[in-house]
Amino acid sequence: MLHRVLALLTAVVILCGPVLMAQAPSGTKAFDPKAVDPETAIKAAAAAAKAAAAAAANWTPPRTTWGDPDLQGYWLTATYTPLQRPPELAGKAFYTEEEALAAFKKAVESDAEVDPRTVHYDWKEYGMDAWQSPVRPNRRTSLIFNPENGRLPALTPEAQKRQADGRAAARARNPQVGVQTLNNWYTRCITGNNAGPMTRGGNPGSDSAAGAAGVTAEAQIFQAPGYAVLIMQSNSDARIIPLDGRPHLPSNVRNWLGDSRGHWEGNTLVVETTNFIAPGTNFLGGTARTKLTERFSLAGPNTLRYEFTLDDPATWTQPWSAETLIPRIDPPLYEFACHEQNYGLMNVVKGAQTREAEAEAKKK
Repeated sequence: MLHRVLALLTAVVILCGPVLMAQAPSGTKAFDPKAVDPETAIKAAAAAAKAAAAAAANWTPPRTTWGDPDLQGYWLTATYTPLQRPPELAGKAFYTEEEALAAFKKAVESDAEVDPRTVHYDWKEYGMDAWQSPVRPNRRTSLIFNPENGRLPALTPEAQKRQADGRAAARARNPQVGVQTLNNWYTRCITGNNAGPMTRGGNPGSDSAAGAAGVTAEAQIFQAPGYAVLIMQSNSDARIIPLDGRPHLPSNVRNWLGDSRGHWEGNTLVVETTNFIAPGTNFLGGTARTKLTERFSLAGPNTLRYEFTLDDPATWTQPWSAETLIPRIDPPLYEFACHEQNYGLMNVVKGAQTREAEAEAKKK
C-alpha cells in the first residue's frame, strides 16, 4: 500500500528540480540570475518539476542493451529531510506542499548564509548555496516510514550497554586516541558511505560523519550483464553486486563493505548485503550482524527511488525502513582526498599515544 501511495505522491514530492545541474569552473559560466533569490529559484524549480512530473506520466523506464532496467548514471544522495521525524511533528508523516516548500526554503536560506569567499569543503560541489544544486524538497517529514512514528526503534539492552561502554571509554581517554579517532572507520578512511545505506538523512555535515552524508554525497551506478556496481564518491567505495543468483559468502568470510547479492523484481533492483566486518556498518552503532536490504527503481527520467531496511537484532528491537527520491546529476565523480594521504591523522594519533606513554612512564 505504501508504494502505491508514494507513486501517487511522486508529482508532488518532486517539488524542486535542478536549478543549476553542475557549476562550471570558476570564471567560465555566469550563475543563473534566479540563483540570486532563493525564493524565486524555488518557485521556478517547483513549476518546472511539476511540468516534468506530468510529462513523466507516460514515461517508460529505459532498459540496457541486454534487457535489464537501466539505473545507470550519477546521483546526489543529499537531502534536507531528516532521518527521524522531529518530535514537534509527531503523528505527521507528510507535509502539505506549502509546508514542504517552507521547510526547504528555511534550510536553503540557512545554507545560503555561507560566505562564498570562505574556502572550505563545499558538500554539494555545485555552488555555495543548496538551491544551486539538484537537492529537492520532500513532503516526507522523515526518511523513516517504518516504524510509522518515523523514529528509530528502541535499542536492545545489548546495544545500550555497548554504547554506554563506548562513551565511558571515550571519556576515560584522550579524545585524540579515543573512539572518535580509532574506531570510526569513516574517520580513519577505511570506508566511506558505502558500508551502509546510500542515503542517511540530512545534508552532509549536519550530523556525525558516521550518521550523515559526510563531506560528499555523490554516487554512480554502473551496470554490466549479471552485475551492478554502486560507487560512492566518499572514500571511492565501490560495491560490486552479482545478479546471477549466487549465494552469500560463508559467514566467516567478511568484507569492509559487506557481501552484496542482487536480483530484479520487475523494474526494481533489490540488493541484500550481509557479512560485514565487526563492529558492522559503522552506521548508528550497527554490528556485524546487520542485514541491509536496498531497493532501487526509477521514478522518472531524472529521479531514483531508493529504499532501505536495516535489520540488526543486536542493535534494534525491530527492523526499520526509510525511503527517499534522489535526483540525477551531471558527471563526473570528483577525486576524494581523505586527510590528504592520512598524514595529519596519523601524526595526531602518534603524538597523542606518545604523550600517553610518557605519562604512564612517569607514574612508575
